[in-house]
Amino acid sequence: MKNKYIENISLIAAVSEKQVRAVMELIEEGGTIPFIARYRKERTGNLDEVVLLQIKDKLSYFETLEQRKEYILNTIKEQDKLTAELEKNINDTLELTVLEDLYLPYKPKRKTRATKAKELGLEPLATKIFMQVAQSPEMMAEDFLTDDVLSVADALQGARDIIAEWISEDKDVRDRIRKSFQRDALLTSTVNALQKDEKYRDYFEYSELLKNAPSHRILAILRGEQEGVLRTDIAIEPEDAHEVIDRLILKNNNACADQVSLAIEECYKRLLKPSISNEFKNLAKEKADEEAIKVFQENLRQLLLSAPLGQVPTLALDPGYRTGCKLVVLDKYGMLLAKDTIFPHPPQSKSAESSDRIRYYIDQYKVEAIAIGNGTAGRETEEFVRSLSSAKGKRIFLINESGASIYSASDAAREEFPNEDITVRGAVSIGRRLMDPLAELVKIDPKSIGVGQYQHDVDQKKLKDSLDQVVESCVNQVGVNINTASKHLLSYVAGVGPKLAENIISFRTSNGGFHSRKQLMEVPKLGKSAFEQCAGFLRIPDAGNPLDTSSVHPERYTL
Repeated sequence: MKNKYIENISLIAAVSEKQVRAVMELIEEGGTIPFIARYRKERTGNLDEVVLLQIKDKLSYFETLEQRKEYILNTIKEQDKLTAELEKNINDTLELTVLEDLYLPYKPKRKTRATKAKELGLEPLATKIFMQVAQSPEMMAEDFLTDDVLSVADALQGARDIIAEWISEDKDVRDRIRKSFQRDALLTSTVNALQKDEKYRDYFEYSELLKNAPSHRILAILRGEQEGVLRTDIAIEPEDAHEVIDRLILKNNNACADQVSLAIEECYKRLLKPSISNEFKNLAKEKADEEAIKVFQENLRQLLLSAPLGQVPTLALDPGYRTGCKLVVLDKYGMLLAKDTIFPHPPQSKSAESSDRIRYYIDQYKVEAIAIGNGTAGRETEEFVRSLSSAKGKRIFLINESGASIYSASDAAREEFPNEDITVRGAVSIGRRLMDPLAELVKIDPKSIGVGQYQHDVDQKKLKDSLDQVVESCVNQVGVNINTASKHLLSYVAGVGPKLAENIISFRTSNGGFHSRKQLMEVPKLGKSAFEQCAGFLRIPDAGNPLDTSSVHPERYTL
């Protein structure tokens, strides 16, 4: 990694260059973010996970930038057009946008109006006009008439097409237009009369400065556009754009300059405006995605780190009206003991029978807590249960059941309960969420847990990566009991992953559990590097060495 990148990252993250280098080295050594944050503080200078992730993201960005530079330099070299100045400008840039602007004039193109005009031999005419010489463009154009260029008007149009492309590829022009968009671009939307949908009524005739538009509004408008209800645009006033370009391009006041001025109008309307508008739409979407994903991350973190009720026998209810309330009883370890369906609500209204069934299960299995899903009929079921004498003194909770149906139909649920239907699995999930939210919710795709808006509109890969980082952070922050953790929980432990998680569980099953962290080294495929990453996050209660149930890493046991 080049020094200028290290320096730039240190400025962005507000840390020293020494710290950036340390993080880079640790990542190259295979270090995970949770491991580096907790067990390599002396090397990073106590950097937390937020800063470490920021540095990691920037390191990845500059790695991509460097690869792109290498490709661009090779491409221009092959064209024999690489000058010392251009090479320096490419090597010095720190932004992908600027890099692409530098590459644009040399980028292989599909056939454009400009390339067609060049094929007709009109580039020398365009060059003369673009120099704004004191000659008649019409008279100059007469020298370029051929069997394919039949009139002066055609020749001048071809020359303007070439000039328009030159202007659109000018780095300074693009930079100035971008600045104008940053300052003055309006986000507008109008309704498509053929696809009217009242839920987008607020945006049928809408306009706002793009820089002031909040993320939720941008995502709503872009969703309306995707559904064909809205037509959107991001633009500045054409007159303002022409004025910006005129100042950079027009050098004289003559007939050739008039032709260049016409080319500027065509350039903005046909080339620059669509290009920059799309660029800013993408940037606005990226920014809106980032803000929405931050909300997802924070909500998910709070949900995962909700206080667990702990290991107590629990009765769980997945409420419903017509199909009844699915009832399950779980032991203190979350294992399924009993299942039933009761019908306390209309249309059956079998409240007395339902009351008797609940009393039986509470008495039979010494139930201490009751978990009720907050979906359809959730409040009514909670009121019914609280009214029962058998539930007096029991801890009763209304549980967020978002994603329970996703889990109940998943491979994980089928693997755990192959002989149960999805309603039983859903009720089990509700009960376990009360006992240990983190251990249960890691089995569900994070974006299905219902912790934010516009989850289907934001960049799905970024959303998944961001939420997976939150889950990984929470799991490693809390630590995992290696003798009771599920495969899904273990897979989020630093350095483990799905395959090693399966191997750990197989070893645990074959050997009656782990009695020390040293035994981890006996797990197939769990080598020295993986042990270093995961050992400090795995707990073994009642181990011979009391440090095996702590967050102290085995490498520090001697100390």
